[in-house]
Amino acid sequence: MKAFLSLLLFLLYCSANSQNAKGPVRLGVVGLTHTHVHWILGSPENNQFTIVGIVEPNKELALRYSRQYGFSMDIVFATMEGMIAATKPEAVTAFGTIYEHLKVVETCAPLGIHVMVEKPLAVSMQHAKKMEALAKQYKIHLLTNYETSWYPTLQQTYAWMEQDSVGRLSQLVIRDGHRGPKKIGINKEFLDWLTDPVQNGGGAITDFGCYGTNISTWLHKGKKPLAVTAITQQFQKENNPAVDDEATILLAYDSSKATIQASWNWPIGRKDMEVYGSRGVIYADNRNKLRVRMAEGYDGFHETIHQLEERPAPYNDPFRFFAAVIRNEIVIAPYDLSSLENNMIVVEILDAAKQSAKKGKTVRLR
Repeated sequence: MKAFLSLLLFLLYCSANSQNAKGPVRLGVVGLTHTHVHWILGSPENNQFTIVGIVEPNKELALRYSRQYGFSMDIVFATMEGMIAATKPEAVTAFGTIYEHLKVVETCAPLGIHVMVEKPLAVSMQHAKKMEALAKQYKIHLLTNYETSWYPTLQQTYAWMEQDSVGRLSQLVIRDGHRGPKKIGINKEFLDWLTDPVQNGGGAITDFGCYGTNISTWLHKGKKPLAVTAITQQFQKENNPAVDDEATILLAYDSSKATIQASWNWPIGRKDMEVYGSRGVIYADNRNKLRVRMAEGYDGFHETIHQLEERPAPYNDPFRFFAAVIRNEIVIAPYDLSSLENNMIVVEILDAAKQSAKKGKTVRLR
């Protein structure tokens, strides 16, 4: 009976999907517990995608957001299967726990439904490999969304490194984080799993370590580090009793290195980086401000400051970008920030970092 119902769902989906090949992408939202969901729920009306269904078993949470954003509770379902059968989405975005990402892909991939998850891709390489295999078998797009992917400063930095503006890449210093989930006042539904080592895959090392590993993999054009060394600490045991809240990850490449500082203990929120070349350094201070220092003599430099405008659509918004990929208007480059290739390496590095911190020694990657 279960096999018959699965086949029926597949046939219904295929029939509906053939009629939805053009026009706005029919998008389902799976989960509301990750507060990055405000990003899509608050998206302005557009002709690239439309939210046709939401999966959230917590009715109180769904009702709260329904009142805040004005969507009807008629499009809220308790299960993915129910939402898919009723609304026939072409793609889904996952805003539940990181552990649940695998289940989303296991449900959607066999139906040809494309998936975008919030960072990181998966809690472990075991999960990531299953997700990768399903995406390839059923030929779906499987993207990972990071806030920093849409920063003009990040994209400009990459362009300047391509132009050899500061010389050959020698090292990266990437810092991400905030005061800690409890201190910044995230809601209970998010806090419950963000500080759970199973549902989130770790603490700050997962939550913010993934940003630096994603960017480093991109700037190194998909090259893996030779070795990973990490330390984790717990400065707020009363707030994060089960996970780390401080992590430093060192990535050693053949001719460069990356230092990733992921923390729930910064006094201010930050997503910034320093990119060192053989002749100068690029400081990406935030989303829009860049500083470039070109070396002069022993300790002198000439600095230029750049305030960047937002990137044009769809390169300024993950969901419009996702829709453009589905409509074949954009082809994702290998090892691009959102790509599956990049994010498989991210999970591999994070697994190695957690192993290194636990054992107190460097882990070499194969």
